[in-house]
Amino acid sequence: MECNNSQFKIEITSEDTLVSTGNELIYFFDTEYKPSSIVKIFVSDGNNTSHCAMIAASGGGTTVHSTSFVANETELVVCCSDTVFSLSIPDLKLKWHTKADEATCFEIFKIQNGFIVHGELSISRLDENGNIIWQNQGADIFTTIEGTDNFTVADGYIIATDFGYRKYKFNFAGVDISDTIEI
Repeated sequence: MECNNSQFKIEITSEDTLVSTGNELIYFFDTEYKPSSIVKIFVSDGNNTSHCAMIAASGGGTTVHSTSFVANETELVVCCSDTVFSLSIPDLKLKWHTKADEATCFEIFKIQNGFIVHGELSISRLDENGNIIWQNQGADIFTTIEGTDNFTVADGYIIATDFGYRKYKFNFAGVDISDTIEI
């Protein structure tokens, strides 16, 4: 996947092994286990790679896709396994990392003053420093057998569908509003 800001090209890829060439920063904190997901990030000015980093975690497996990261002019926030990582742009220095789900973080969405994380077991709201503001669980995992159209972040609320096709609606304060607004 590629994304660009006004100054830099950012390339994000899923990797199979956590092998350093000696030129990248590596962020992996759960050394008791092998990483289940590895993400490699390149930042360039359009011509040359200026910085490279690898992030890894050992929860459930994830891949890089269009909603597994968010970026702006100064920060890249990436889901990798059970953890969300924030790296500064362009130098890819670690700003923070947060275990945001007990299993897997599928998606991340930028909202005012923070982020919403669509996890397998939890929906979480993080502040801009990666602190968990709230987490909500459902009766089952937050995905469907099809794995599509099961999570939406709208203006002021989140709609999630669990494996049993139960729908949940939470406002950005984490309150379940399923009964108050049509889903």
